[in-house]
Amino acid sequence: MKELNPIIEAIKTRRSIRKFKKDPVSDEILNQILESALWAPSGLNNQPWKFAVIRDKVLKDSLSGLTHYGSILKEAPVCIAVFLDHHRVYDRTKDVMAIGASIQNMLLTIHSMQLGGVWLGEILKNKERVREILGADKDLELMAVVALGYPAEGTKQLEGQKRDSLKEKVFLRK
Repeated sequence: MKELNPIIEAIKTRRSIRKFKKDPVSDEILNQILESALWAPSGLNNQPWKFAVIRDKVLKDSLSGLTHYGSILKEAPVCIAVFLDHHRVYDRTKDVMAIGASIQNMLLTIHSMQLGGVWLGEILKNKERVREILGADKDLELMAVVALGYPAEGTKQLEGQKRDSLKEKVFLRK
């Protein structure tokens, strides 16, 4: 079997990890993850993202009550709240896509460092409350929270994973 390009392999082997060890994530590793987010493409290079790094137990506990997935927030050594900075927006659709690209860069970096992470979006139903709890400016809009840490033992990364075929998804080749 042909060896995959390392980037393609990372894309195909990355999985959402929801259970973590208690081991702390160093600032050096965390900064590499955040730095990767900064290199995502954005329209006109406007870089419309802002991040809140959350390690504090009390703060994570406060946020955990705002989502059905609160146990993930409580258990993760680090959570990163990802915001759209309205001061930098020039086209909302493109800027939201850029935020998604920055999150994917973080998730791939997390995976490449033998950590696990998950992109949480259900908390968006309470995005105003999250913004208040984190003391974020009114011009910042929550887009997601990424929970991360060292995967707990026995985490099944490949279980139940399936992707639709290209034939099912490509409707035109002309």
